[in-house]
Amino acid sequence: MILIVDSGSTKSDWIAVDKNGKQLMEKIRTKGLNPAILPEKKLKKIIKKNKDLKANRAEVTHVFFYGAGCGTEKPTAMLKAVLEEIFENALVEVNEDTMAAVYSTINDPNEAAVVCILGTGSNCSYYDGEKVHQRVDSLGYSIMDDASGNYYGRQLIRDYYFNHMPENVKIAFGSKFNMEADYIKYNLYKQPNPNAYLANFAEFMFLHKDSEYTVNLIKEGIRLFARNMIMQFKEELKDAPVHFAGSIAYFSQNEIKEVAEEMGFRVGNFERRPIEGLVSFHTKNL
Repeated sequence: MILIVDSGSTKSDWIAVDKNGKQLMEKIRTKGLNPAILPEKKLKKIIKKNKDLKANRAEVTHVFFYGAGCGTEKPTAMLKAVLEEIFENALVEVNEDTMAAVYSTINDPNEAAVVCILGTGSNCSYYDGEKVHQRVDSLGYSIMDDASGNYYGRQLIRDYYFNHMPENVKIAFGSKFNMEADYIKYNLYKQPNPNAYLANFAEFMFLHKDSEYTVNLIKEGIRLFARNMIMQFKEELKDAPVHFAGSIAYFSQNEIKEVAEEMGFRVGNFERRPIEGLVSFHTKNL
């Protein structure tokens, strides 16, 4: 049994397949497994809590894990050790989520492209057809992650409290979420995964795109992301398309295309959930 995992900070999708790519059970979903945020004990608890993973762990021969928080050595090594302990008969590979985005969006294994992730968090890399190159080290959700779910959640909450929302939007937002200050601060400063908590607010934008306010909010975040991340690769952009993975990108396609036209880069493919493309890639390359 081969397990392929696509993990963000909010949720992790697991697919179990055989060597021919045949799916062996229904897709499994667990909470997100971000080793840059969660301690070892919490990672183990999330995995072991799932009955299907626990029941079949001895049958697993390979685990290919792609996740947020796996771009630096220490958290990656910690998560790899956790997976090797649980799936003791498996060969385990842990890669940053960027590689899942690359393999699921490029048109050809040797295609050069700038690949962006806009989900709970955000990231941008250049894939030269063999290797991924990044020019900015991520400092996490509180400082970076422009145009991500947690970025937009933060902006929405700020606009609500600073009275920057149109009145009708503010009423709708306040009726959908608990906007009591103490409740918000408790979730941000006392609970795990504050980035995932913030990202929960982002869906509101896509349910209210009839408002000029929300469309402008989406585009301003994308402009910020493009200036800080995509435009690092000005030379590469002359020949390479820009592909996008993640739910925020998927539901912001029109706004991304408008910003791309403003800033002069070429938009390629959009993939909401990269995991399906990973099945084909790994079963071909075992």
